[in-house]
Amino acid sequence: MNNREYAEIVCKELQAALGAIDTEATEKFADLLLEADEIFCAGAGRSGFQIRGFAMRLMHMGRKSYMVGETCTPNITENGLLVVCSGSGTTKSLVNHAMKAKEVGAKVALITINPDSAIGKLADVVIQIPAVSPKSDVQGAVKSIQPMGSLFEQCEGIYLDIVIMILMKRLGLDSDTMFGRHANME
Repeated sequence: MNNREYAEIVCKELQAALGAIDTEATEKFADLLLEADEIFCAGAGRSGFQIRGFAMRLMHMGRKSYMVGETCTPNITENGLLVVCSGSGTTKSLVNHAMKAKEVGAKVALITINPDSAIGKLADVVIQIPAVSPKSDVQGAVKSIQPMGSLFEQCEGIYLDIVIMILMKRLGLDSDTMFGRHANME
């Protein structure tokens, strides 16, 4: 199989998984993002890479956003929102972050394959991406030719960019305005 054939299959997988995400949950997620004073982002492994990009885009929008675990991240308060990306929803460090957020009265949003996970049970909103992963097997998941959890991880990044577009529309922002906050010490 050549690169174009792989690309066609991967794009179909992405369309199937992204097209199955619940729009009502997405609207609730967008509401929580706009209501929060500060947004804390957490993820491990490749999911951690995806949510870093989301934290950056939130900053470009003028929102206070942080990556959990960074030395300059403040404490979460009752007006904060913790956004967790975790395919399994059971990664111990991420479960601990969600428990701490709930303990102080903050909201929790989870992007996952498994809505019935430990973090899913704590979350105020759960975004389920129906993709396969060796860490979580959910009925009706979109099958993939890609290795391991690649389909889920790709969907995380694209989905979070879609959420940014939803927020941009709600706030009347455009790419030029956001680019004004782009790093200038690269």
